[in-house]
Amino acid sequence: MSSAIFDTIKALEAANVHFFIERTRPDTVRLSATFVGERVEIDIFEDNHLEISRFRGDESIEGGKELLMRILENEK
Repeated sequence: MSSAIFDTIKALEAANVHFFIERTRPDTVRLSATFVGERVEIDIFEDNHLEISRFRGDESIEGGKELLMRILENEK
């Protein structure tokens, strides 16, 4: 029997892609993978289907501590 979680982990490891595992919803396990210029979130559901979100950027520096404080203030 195939497991989407382990199949995906093996594929990421075979490609030498750094990732971490988290659980943010009761019905999924998320693998967050980091690429140059992109972060990919792979949500794997109990029924073994995957949903993938991609976050792209140029990774330029946008600010320092002041920017962090503004971001955190906006989250309140």
